[in-house]
Formats: sequence, structure tokens, C-alpha cells
Amino acid sequence: MIRHERLVGAMWQDFKAFAMRGNVLDLAVAVIIGGAFGKIISSLVEDIIMPLIGLLMGGVSFADLTWTFNEAVVSYGVFLQSIVDFLIIVFSIFIFIRIITNMKKKEEAAPEPAPPEPSPEVVLLQEIRDLLSQKK
Repeated sequence: MIRHERLVGAMWQDFKAFAMRGNVLDLAVAVIIGGAFGKIISSLVEDIIMPLIGLLMGGVSFADLTWTFNEAVVSYGVFLQSIVDFLIIVFSIFIFIRIITNMKKKEEAAPEPAPPEPSPEVVLLQEIRDLLSQKK
């Protein structure tokens, strides 16, 4: 029984260490934000973009576009909306990653500041050290 408790305790400690690493927390935040972003994009496409495209195509409602085979109904209009959702999300992620990459490149390209000049006391001590090493 004690061995089992140690095993569970060790697993709990490993899990805690894993969960508290920055990458896991960043990933969790990204998933939550991504889900909310996906809902916003879905609403944008469903409620604004597709009705406007349908209006330009002569009043077609994409939500109502279906093919019927016997009793099977294929709602290809909803599928088209999902494709537009996907394309907008992919494009948004592409732009975001491109901005982040450009910011990182600028940080890496920035020259490193020159090391500060040593104080006069340090220069004097270095000269004394050098003179002593020459005498030996």
C-alpha cells in the first residue's frame, strides 16, 4: 500500500511539474483564445459574409443549399460556410505568425550594446597586474 502511495505521489509531482511549465500554460491559453476566435469568425462568416455573398448572387441563402438523394439531405451550403471559416482563420493565423516572426527578426538584428568601459580603478589594477606578471 505504501508503495502505491509513493507511486501516486511521484506521478502527481511529475504531473505538477509538467503542467506548471510555461509551454503547457501558454498552450492552454492559446487553445481557449483560439476557440473564442473560431466562434467569432464563424459568426462573421455565417451572419455577415455569406448573406452578403448570397445577396450578390441573387438572394441565395447558403444555409439552405442542399442536395437531396432519396431521404438523404446533403447540406453543402453549410459546408461552404465552413470552408470560408477555415480560410479566414488560416489567413488570420498566417498574418499573426508573420508579424511575430518579423518582430523576432528585428530583435535578433538589433546590435548588442557595447560593453561598458572599465572604470579608471579597474584599468589601474589591470596595469598593476600586467606589470607584476612581467616581473615574474
